[in-house]
Amino acid sequence: MLSKLLSFTLLGFEAVPVEVEVYVARGLPGVSIVGLPDSSIKESRERIRAALINSGFDFPLRKITINLSPADLKKEGSGFDLAIALGILASSEIIEKNSLEKRAFIGELSLDGSLKGVRGVLPFVLKAKELNLQEIILPYDNLREASLVRDLKILGFKHLREVVDYLKLGVALPYTEAELDFSVEDEPLGDFSEVAGQALAKRAFEIAGAGGHNLLILGPPGAGKTMLAQRLPSILPPLSYEEALETTQIYSIAGLLTPERPFITQRPFRNPHFGISDVGLIGGGNIPRPGEISLAHNGVLFLDEFPEFRRDVIESLRQPLEEGKVTITRASYSVTYPAKFLLIAAANPCKCGYLGHPTKACQCTYQEIKKYQSKLSGPIIDRIDIHIEVPPVEIKEILREKAQAGESSEEIRDRIIKARNIQERRYGTTTKLNAHLKPKEIKKFCTLESGGEIFLEKVLEKMGFSARAVHKILKVARTIADLEGCDIIKKEHLAEAIQYRVLERRKYE
Repeated sequence: MLSKLLSFTLLGFEAVPVEVEVYVARGLPGVSIVGLPDSSIKESRERIRAALINSGFDFPLRKITINLSPADLKKEGSGFDLAIALGILASSEIIEKNSLEKRAFIGELSLDGSLKGVRGVLPFVLKAKELNLQEIILPYDNLREASLVRDLKILGFKHLREVVDYLKLGVALPYTEAELDFSVEDEPLGDFSEVAGQALAKRAFEIAGAGGHNLLILGPPGAGKTMLAQRLPSILPPLSYEEALETTQIYSIAGLLTPERPFITQRPFRNPHFGISDVGLIGGGNIPRPGEISLAHNGVLFLDEFPEFRRDVIESLRQPLEEGKVTITRASYSVTYPAKFLLIAAANPCKCGYLGHPTKACQCTYQEIKKYQSKLSGPIIDRIDIHIEVPPVEIKEILREKAQAGESSEEIRDRIIKARNIQERRYGTTTKLNAHLKPKEIKKFCTLESGGEIFLEKVLEKMGFSARAVHKILKVARTIADLEGCDIIKKEHLAEAIQYRVLERRKYE
C-alpha cells in the first residue's frame, strides 16, 4: 500500500518541500530509500525500525520502498525520520492516510521512539506557512524556535507514540507555543561609558552605527580597538521582528540554536580568529553551510588583526561587502546566504604594532612594514567607508575617565535611532541605510548645499580619490547630516567625512 506525506530539506537558505512516498508490498523483507539521500538518511532505516518496535508497533516484514521526491535533489539530515515512520504506519493501515494531509512532519527518532530536535526548523516552518498547510508537527525541542512564526498551528511532541495518538484521536498534548517565554537575552559585552578617551573613535563608531558603515580602526596594541568594537552592538537599535526572524533562520540552518537559546534577540557579534579559512568566513563546504559573514547578518563582524588574515580570505569579502549576500556555486546548484553585516576591521600600524608610537620604538624593518600594510589592498580599502587612527591612551586620561564616566551607550543609541528613523522615512523601509545606497540613489538623496560641489571637487583634485571612495564620502556625509537632523549635506559634513579616509589621505600628506 502507498502513502504520501510532506517534509522538507534545506537548499542553502531556502527550505524545499519533499514528498515522502512509502510503498509497502509483498516481497523479501527489506527497506530501500531512493531519491538522492545522504548517509544519515540511509542509516535511518535502523533507527526507524527500532523506534517503531520500542513504541509498541510491529515493523512490517515486507518489501518497503521509500522515495524522496523530487528525486534529482540531494537530501541531507535526519529530519525525515518521523515522516518515514508515519508513512510506514499509514501504509500498514495503523493510521489513516487522510490524517497526513495538509500537514508537514519533521523530526529525528531515537531508538526508543523519542523525538530529537533537528537544525533548520525555522525555514521549514516558514515554508509550511507559505504553502498554506494546516499545521506542522515537529520535536518538542524545536517548538520554541518554530513558534517565532505567526499564524500557523505548530505542535511539538516528545515521542512517536504521542504523534500517532494525536493523528488517530485528534487530541494533542499541551505542548504549544502559547506557554513560551520570549524574554531570553544575551549578556551585553559592555558599555561605551567604560571606554577611556578616544573621542574621535567614539564619534566614528556612532556614525558607523547610524548609517551601517563599515569601519577600519588603526592603532597600537592597548589603544582600545577591541574594546570599542565589542561595545558597538550596545549602541545599535534593537532587532525588529523581521530581522530577528531572518537572523534566527541562519542560526537554525547552522545548527547553533538550542532549547535554551532558541532564537536570536540581539544583534549578533562575531569575532573569528585570523586563522579562519575562506570557507569558514564566507560559507560553503561539501554540504554548504553559512559562514561567519552570514552569522553576523544584521549585526557586527569584527575582524581583529585584519592584516593577519590570509590574503584570499580578505579578498573574498569583496562581493558580500558590495551586495549584502554571498553566493556559493557548485557543479549542480548554487545557494545564496544573506550577509548584510557591519564590518569592523582592526589593525596595528605594523607587525610589532608600534610604528609611530610616541614612547615605544618600532622593531620592524621597512620591508616588514610594507609587506604587512600591503595586505590591505586598494579594492578592500575602497569598500570600507570609514578609516580612523586611534592613539594610545595616556594613564592620566584613564584615571580621569574613571572619576567621571563618559557618555553611555544608551545616550548614543538614542541619537542613532533618531538618525535611522530619518532614513526609514526617506527610503520607506527599515532595512535600507545610507551605507546601502546605489550610485543613482546617491545623486537623488545626497543633496549638497550651495558651494558644496565646488568644495568637494577641489578636495578630489588634491586627493585623487577613486569613484567608489567618493561615493563612500557622500554616504558618510549623509549620515553625519542625519545625526544633526539636516536635510542637505553641508561643507562641514563633507569635511568630517573626508577625514575618515585616513589611509588614502596619507598618500598626499
